[in-house]
Amino acid sequence: MRGERVAVVGGSIAGCAAARALVRAGAGEVVVLERATGRLQDRGVGLALQRERYAELEAAGYLDAAMPWVELTRRPWVVRAGDARAGREIAALPFPYRSYNWGSLWQELRRRLPDEVDYRAGAAVARVLPEPDGARIVLADGGEERFDLVVGADGHRSVVRAAMLPPGSSAARYGGYAAWRGTLPVRQLPEPSSAFPAEDATTVVFPGGHMIAYRIPGPAGEPQVNWVFYATPPETATSALADPETPPSRELTEALTGFQHELVERHFPGYWRDVVLGTPKEGTLLQPIYDMAAPSYTRGRLVLLGDAAAIARPHTGSGALKALQDATVLGRALATADHLMEGLAAYDAERAPVGRAILELGRSLGRAHVQRTPDWASMDQPAFDTWWVANGGGGVGGRPLGSGDGSSQGTSGVPSRRTAETGRLGRVDATDPA
Repeated sequence: MRGERVAVVGGSIAGCAAARALVRAGAGEVVVLERATGRLQDRGVGLALQRERYAELEAAGYLDAAMPWVELTRRPWVVRAGDARAGREIAALPFPYRSYNWGSLWQELRRRLPDEVDYRAGAAVARVLPEPDGARIVLADGGEERFDLVVGADGHRSVVRAAMLPPGSSAARYGGYAAWRGTLPVRQLPEPSSAFPAEDATTVVFPGGHMIAYRIPGPAGEPQVNWVFYATPPETATSALADPETPPSRELTEALTGFQHELVERHFPGYWRDVVLGTPKEGTLLQPIYDMAAPSYTRGRLVLLGDAAAIARPHTGSGALKALQDATVLGRALATADHLMEGLAAYDAERAPVGRAILELGRSLGRAHVQRTPDWASMDQPAFDTWWVANGGGGVGGRPLGSGDGSSQGTSGVPSRRTAETGRLGRVDATDPA
């Protein structure tokens, strides 16, 4: 870069990481335009990063050990078994992850932005108008500004992506099922405490879905439990959930919460039933599962990253990780290229294939873990390991930086037994929650 003026549309995790990367790459001025006016640190739920991926991002200077996190080591899979309060464990996987609270991670990234970054809250972008050597941004209040480069970090309803690609060519699509999410303070967990060790990411499985639960940092240092429950809503709800531009209504959310509670009562061990039903209403939300991958991450002087570029299903463990990696690669490409367009082309060549691979992996995992579940109760560890390998489990948790071919990676010599049912579990904007 040669001192260009750059706008980053969106100021969440992806936007903060992008702004930092652009300053380091040599941008002359970086302006972050965040539409929200409230406290982003109060949004979101949980996310987790595989330790190897964390180490890469720490080495690249985007994460550090001072950011609040919880260590996770093991992922047991349990089914309901008679009156056994904690259920019966059918298998367990190593789980070498660090969990985060989306809001606190955003706050730490925001705090670490260089002083020269102009971060503007309440700056909603209405349109992006490409020009031969830059782009004009039209704000919702009618103001206009011109930039040499515009970076879209504005989530699945990205106005930057809309300016880059023909209408409908990269629209998010409904995956046919949903996630119900919840958080509650650890002190509110039911007894016995031995049912849910602090280092576990417990997965409760049932016909047609599953739930994963693990601890995350909470406000004022008080740890919280983060759970994510996946199932297919009744067909009567499909038309209302199919449009990613329209959030579920309050009435639909309440009806589907009732549906979820019926599944919990029918299929969950008593301990985990009490966890879900004991979660305060204000700590829950409904997330229809959507996905998409833009065919190209760049066009002219416009560039995409994070969910604006590709929406990963949470099963892949790639939401926040993908955004941080996108920013890291964009910064590296722009810093090392001889000119701006060469750097953008290098970024697109490396990251667009990763987005497409994660899209396909997420769909495969959705089919195996939700839409076409096995007979969980009949499984033991060897049977589970075979199912895991055959259904894409070795690919979750993210790819190493620099891996542009979408190949899956093992860890600790056990490639078939690594997973995260995490990722983008927190809302990056008012309608989308990692």
